[in-house]
Amino acid sequence: MKALVKTAKGIGHLALLDMPEPRPQAGEVLIEVHASGICGTDVHVKHDRFPYWPPVILGHEFSGTVIELGPDCRYVAVGDRVVGEPHTRHCGQCPVCRSGNVQICPEKRSPGWGIHGSMARLLVMPEQLLHRIPNSMDFDTAAVVEPTANAVHDVYERAGVTPGDFVVVLGPGPIGLLSGLAAVAAGARHIVMVGAPQDEGMRLDKARQLGFQTVLNVGEDNVPQAVADLTGGYGADLVIECSGAPAAIAGTVDLVRKKGRICAIGLTAGKNVDFPWEKAAFKVLDIHFCLSTSYSSWDRAIYLIAGGRIPAEQIITHRLPLSKWETAFAEIEAQRALKVILHP
Repeated sequence: MKALVKTAKGIGHLALLDMPEPRPQAGEVLIEVHASGICGTDVHVKHDRFPYWPPVILGHEFSGTVIELGPDCRYVAVGDRVVGEPHTRHCGQCPVCRSGNVQICPEKRSPGWGIHGSMARLLVMPEQLLHRIPNSMDFDTAAVVEPTANAVHDVYERAGVTPGDFVVVLGPGPIGLLSGLAAVAAGARHIVMVGAPQDEGMRLDKARQLGFQTVLNVGEDNVPQAVADLTGGYGADLVIECSGAPAAIAGTVDLVRKKGRICAIGLTAGKNVDFPWEKAAFKVLDIHFCLSTSYSSWDRAIYLIAGGRIPAEQIITHRLPLSKWETAFAEIEAQRALKVILHP
């Protein structure tokens, strides 16, 4: 089968290769992949900025149909339409796993970087990590359940967004936009979406199309002053940091009210951050770091998307065959695309 493979360590080394078709083992199923989204992680793997074990097939945001069951499968059936949590090689024995947090197991190896992923026609997954999708949900939309589950886990389960919250989102990429939409679905009263000058165009235009009340560009707008004006000098209840930019991370403290919350999602690619720790301490802030998804966030994300509460499909800007992977990555890296769905 044709698959997009990171063939070796280093920058680049991506190729569309013929790879052996996988076979399901005990407790696993074989899935025919209908749609696979390109995540920022895939771009980081391309540029040697994320852990990976080559040669490995990229991709962990997927949807598909179960076509074969391995031995001892009891939960899913052939023909089920599914998405799946990318926590495949968690150990199950460490205190983190045993407390129900398999997503941050130190031994975890996920599809797309630790083991073969979804940018191919066939994918093997443990049935325990699968979630059925309703027949009303098309496969392209289902492929963005995974990033939506990230937003739901981070914004709902970690940071605890509540009805009436004033929310600032820094970074209008796919996760930032989905986090803003998740906050809207939870009843937030006002969303401020903040981008950098390079986000003007595709990303900030999409934020405006999605109906966020205030969209700001840090190159043109005084963001702290705007937030102060909109809140009567009080500050935001919740700041969701999705940019990973050290200056933006440090600036969250100036945007949030006393006893407010910061939801830290964006990664800095290894850069250290000069953070105003004492100012945050005097504001008595809660800072919630976030990584990956929980089991519960998946069914919540499916429910919210299927019910129209989170219009996640609107972040999809490009749909391409797997053979056009070079175009897909180029469009994302040039910020001419938000979310690209590949069809294996």
